[in-house]
Amino acid sequence: MQPRAHLVHALREARARTDAMFAMVRSDSFYDRPIPERHRTIFYLGHLDAFDWNQIAQGALGLTPFHASFDRLFAFGIDPPVGQLPDDKASDWPSVEEVVTYNQQARRTLDDVLDRAPEPMLHVAVEHRLMHAETFAYILHNAPPNRKTLSPSTHHVDGPEPIHRMIEIREGAATVGRPGNDGFGWDNEFDAHAVHIPSFAISQYKVTNGQYLEFVRDGAVPPPFWTKRGDQWYWRAMGGDIPLPLDWPVYATWEQALAYAQWAGKALPTEEQFHRAAYGTSNGEERSYPWGEDPPDEQRGNFDFHRWDPLPVTATPLGDSAFGVSQLVGNGWEWTTTVFRPFPGFRPFSFYPGYSAPFFDGAHYLMKGASPQTAARLLRRSFRNWFRPNYPYAYAGFRLVEN
Repeated sequence: MQPRAHLVHALREARARTDAMFAMVRSDSFYDRPIPERHRTIFYLGHLDAFDWNQIAQGALGLTPFHASFDRLFAFGIDPPVGQLPDDKASDWPSVEEVVTYNQQARRTLDDVLDRAPEPMLHVAVEHRLMHAETFAYILHNAPPNRKTLSPSTHHVDGPEPIHRMIEIREGAATVGRPGNDGFGWDNEFDAHAVHIPSFAISQYKVTNGQYLEFVRDGAVPPPFWTKRGDQWYWRAMGGDIPLPLDWPVYATWEQALAYAQWAGKALPTEEQFHRAAYGTSNGEERSYPWGEDPPDEQRGNFDFHRWDPLPVTATPLGDSAFGVSQLVGNGWEWTTTVFRPFPGFRPFSFYPGYSAPFFDGAHYLMKGASPQTAARLLRRSFRNWFRPNYPYAYAGFRLVEN
């Protein structure tokens, strides 16, 4: 299959992925706002196809709009500070039927001209949709089970408590970013540059719910996915509450992760330390993935939509890095101390200048790795994710370092 045909196929697969997720929303729930700071669900139903239409059909190929008001209405998401709530009403939005009709027309028209679309924009369309598949999973997760047509059941029995230890990472170089001539990447991934990393130690596993429970017992605020009934702690799974799995990674905000690290007398890693631990080796070579060059699969980690919820931190040893650090990719993003910022020589996409630059504001922190709902094609080592430090809805955990 030629590269363009691969991209067209990938776009259709990504559409099927998000269509299946929207099918989990009850017909009377599209005007709910499961995450208070975000748009109502109806926005996301229209946004993905509006984005593809605006970027490719209008932006690149100059096609005449067939529904200009929807092109504008569904063009951009929002990222307000936590607690700053939108003031729109459900009646401000069109009907589900109107949005579905718009999506169908956009796809039919776009599919007729995909052979003329610039390849970078096809990459953008595929990856933008897959990133939204993950962030829409956060929205679904925050919706009560009775507002979804499907609430997957989750069963878990705690295994032995992991033996937590720190692994020494000797000094060496880490290549951060992506070479300019090395295929597609988002604007914030460029350019590749080497950084010398002094020796440090990093925890073999992500911090678990069991470890964080001791912090809570010492007076800390419980993390967002926890709830308590009587004396029992529960974890809010996609399908409803289950007894707190002590050997799963804790999902927490950056502020909570930092507070835990300080309480434990350690620190969070930098972006560069993460790269060294994840992709470096003792002989100076660097790997494409923590486990080597083999493509991602379900034995290497919890990613690519195989599960809604986490696995135990010890579950996927075949995904360990050369230094023996576990689950650096998958089972939850990992917070770093690095403020999201551009690399030297940053150049925004001419066709999508607002992808990264508005978030270089000092108010967003970088995450690395992947979550259970991160697509396999986003597991490249240069990929960067970011959120506000008090954002409580992401599948984001952390691990500790000693410098």
